[in-house]
Amino acid sequence: MSHQHGESMTIELLIARYGLIALFVGAGVEGEACVVTGGVFAHRGVLSLPAAMVAAALGSFAADQVLFLLGRRYRNLGWVRRLHDRPAFARAIAMIERHPNRFIFVFRFLYGLRTVSPVAIGTTRIPARRFLLINALAAIVWAIAFTTLGYVFGHALEALLGQLLTPVNVAIGIAVVAALGAVIWLVRRSRNDTSGSIR
Repeated sequence: MSHQHGESMTIELLIARYGLIALFVGAGVEGEACVVTGGVFAHRGVLSLPAAMVAAALGSFAADQVLFLLGRRYRNLGWVRRLHDRPAFARAIAMIERHPNRFIFVFRFLYGLRTVSPVAIGTTRIPARRFLLINALAAIVWAIAFTTLGYVFGHALEALLGQLLTPVNVAIGIAVVAALGAVIWLVRRSRNDTSGSIR
């Protein structure tokens, strides 16, 4: 019995570890859908809710910091210049000019501006330290909000899905969500590059 219990605990720990890695990646690549899913898994007991919140916050923060630095250091490269032609980029710049600090805090909550905004902010004169501090605070609030949303509604989703949320299926589901997020990001980037070259 103790041997079987030990095996079970090892499997659960492995699922939790890889689940948090997938949540970290998915929060940065895909966004809300992955983080809400992480909250559902926390309700199920597969992931720790505080750990899921931390992984989601770190993933979102890291992704936006990278995009900000790319916009700051490579603003004259072709792919950044092509972003300037996108309506979303122009909207982001207009909002930055009116309310810079407020926009840094809320852009990840705005549909259609999530990816382009940190790059746009990077091309402005906003100090890197200010962006880092506000971005960190915003990532924490965002992660707590959407992870809690998944956790609160986890009971209803669990009742709807029934026995589909077994530990093995949960692990597979997290991996699939992360993989789909990566594919969607690559497809969007490819389309943006194509549309930019056509222009």
